Amino acid sequence: MKNNMFDTYILLGSNLGNSKKYISDAIIEIVKEIGYVKAKSSLYQTAAWGKIDQPNFLNQVVHVETKLNPEALLNSILSIEKKLGRERIEKWGSRIIDIDILFYDNQVIDKADLVIPHPYLHLRRFTLMPLNEIAPNLIHPELSKSVSQLLHDLDDNLSVEKVEF
Repeated sequence: MKNNMFDTYILLGSNLGNSKKYISDAIIEIVKEIGYVKAKSSLYQTAAWGKIDQPNFLNQVVHVETKLNPEALLNSILSIEKKLGRERIEKWGSRIIDIDILFYDNQVIDKADLVIPHPYLHLRRFTLMPLNEIAPNLIHPELSKSVSQLLHDLDDNLSVEKVEF
């Protein structure tokens, strides 16, 4: 055990207001409440997935080392979303900030309120492209494929483009 520290990969997304600032503010809060940010992907502008009649998103994946257990991690994430003004109105609807746990070490968790790895990550280009940038060799514990393999095998053709500010 490495000092009871756990590697987690977290997806940040925003498509309302100053999305870049919301993502930046979320990372500041992650450092305060969750742990050390070991790596950050570039920012990606992505077409909406699931509910497509809404503005494009900015997305970023961060690799965070945390002492928190999965349930405490989820509670911290929900607290950060609320602190930044997130209101849960509509599934897959527009939002100022969305924070999803993609992976938590190699753990597989399937509870009513917490599913890890994220159940849709292998289906979403907007998740796999930034994740592939920082962890291409990370193996999905249920699918036994690397992130780069999942991206290569992906059918999702939605627009996902790296952006510079």
